[in-house]
Amino acid sequence: MILLIERLENVVKRYEELGKLLGNPEVINDLENFKKYSIELKELEPIAMAYKELKKVQEEIVDAEELLKSDDTALRELVEGELESLKKREEKLIEEVKLLLVPKDPLDEKNVIMEIRAGVGGEEAALFVKDLFKMYLGYTEKMGWKVEILNSHPTDIGGFKEIIFAVTGKNVYKSLKYESGVHRVQRVPETEASGRIHTSTATVAVLLEAEEVDVVINPDDLRLDVFHASGHGGQNVQKVATAIRIVHKPTGITVVCQDERSQLQNKTKAMRILRARLYDIYESKREEEIISTRRAQIGRGNRNERIRTYNFPQGRVTDHRINRSFYNIQEMLEGNLDTLIEALAEANQREKLKEIENSNQ
Repeated sequence: MILLIERLENVVKRYEELGKLLGNPEVINDLENFKKYSIELKELEPIAMAYKELKKVQEEIVDAEELLKSDDTALRELVEGELESLKKREEKLIEEVKLLLVPKDPLDEKNVIMEIRAGVGGEEAALFVKDLFKMYLGYTEKMGWKVEILNSHPTDIGGFKEIIFAVTGKNVYKSLKYESGVHRVQRVPETEASGRIHTSTATVAVLLEAEEVDVVINPDDLRLDVFHASGHGGQNVQKVATAIRIVHKPTGITVVCQDERSQLQNKTKAMRILRARLYDIYESKREEEIISTRRAQIGRGNRNERIRTYNFPQGRVTDHRINRSFYNIQEMLEGNLDTLIEALAEANQREKLKEIENSNQ
């Protein structure tokens, strides 16, 4: 607790220093420093305000405890009720400031490339991929983000065997990083005549979109194939060969793009996907080196792990990592994921806080 108070006092001290700096004419005229200090002030403000509120409540607790020594019975009864309320508020604020002190993920501001693939369940799994894609489209629209389809493999009845798309905007990875893993659906498929409930799966991968400076790819490590794009049933749909297949020889990663009408466009998109997949491998290795004992339950997520079930007969969505169910499946599938993502983010913060507290013991 002493270390926590020291950190909070330092945050408040720095917050007040920044306030003075931003009122200094020399800083105001220095756009670069003014912007830097403004960003830092904004980041520290929630912590400073929460700690100031905590100190105020703790002072009120001291005053209330002093009043309990009064000989006035009516006053003591009144103060006892207030004191109980103040102590509950104190507990809540202590938890709040602890969570606010958890370091932010430096990758949160990055854009992502999402890959959704049909798993077990045939055509029903492909239809589930379409539903998940529509869900993320709805959510990204609410957030004001931009979506660009990089590649897709549609089926004859309107589903997708696979769809890959980029999401760009503010703090994209911060929200979508919890979506990696196996998503399971339980419902009566459109293709089922007898009305039996089936279980199907789809795999979601959330990859950080890497810049060229993040991942340097040696051209000699690539094999490039050009072929004719194919339609739903496998038939060639273009007379000119524009589809691109890129194989990264050292890792064996293969990327295919055929949605665009030119080789250059397909190659550009294929390279974006390849770069993201390679960056994911490098980041995973780096994480394993940093956290050799274990990885947090919630975070980037394991794509081999079942993370969520969409149960249509019961109208619920259950996230297995936090063991919590939400009974608004239709709203969620329309993109209303805020409550779920907030719950996952809070659980992730608590997990990180636990790691920090354990490391300080």
